[in-house]
Amino acid sequence: METNVSLLTKDTLTYHVENHNLIGYERLLVAEISSAIDQKDSASIEWFVQFGNTLTKILFNVHAYRMGLRFGFDNIEFDEYDWLRRPSFQDMEELLFGLPDKSRYGTYSAITLGHGPNQIWTYGLSCSHGTAGSSSGICLYDQTFANREEALKDATAKLKNMMLDKVGDKDTTNYNPKIIAATLKDIDKLEISSVQLTLF
Repeated sequence: METNVSLLTKDTLTYHVENHNLIGYERLLVAEISSAIDQKDSASIEWFVQFGNTLTKILFNVHAYRMGLRFGFDNIEFDEYDWLRRPSFQDMEELLFGLPDKSRYGTYSAITLGHGPNQIWTYGLSCSHGTAGSSSGICLYDQTFANREEALKDATAKLKNMMLDKVGDKDTTNYNPKIIAATLKDIDKLEISSVQLTLF
């Protein structure tokens, strides 16, 4: 990927701010780059420039890189489109909750656990109430946890609340009571087994 220090000037930053609806991390990074320009900090400017051939890519890739550092991912490598390559979480496992027959999509929810090289854990959560649901895969932007147990506890609590929120919903097509009940039952089983393990 070709880089160009001329990408990072006061003029390019001003144009970007005026022509884009920046979110929180983008505003912070623009301020950080602007400060480096003011201080004529060439080392910092060159560090930022290595992350892209457009300001948009620089902001996105730097943010992704820094989020990855929380998990110990420190490799700077780009894909064929010049986006920071997504690192792979270690010791990933998927736990399923729902109807006994989990071969059919929509009949179960899933929690995906994994950690980075520094043993910091996180999870992805796919919630299915039947026809309705939501899904968020495991990624760099997720909450961090010191160990697997903390990550799993938070994930199951979130899934349990999502299910309880729809208990008794009149829309039984989107919020299938059988699937909700089976999911809650599986969560209860896991919670009981986790408590029993801590007793030994």
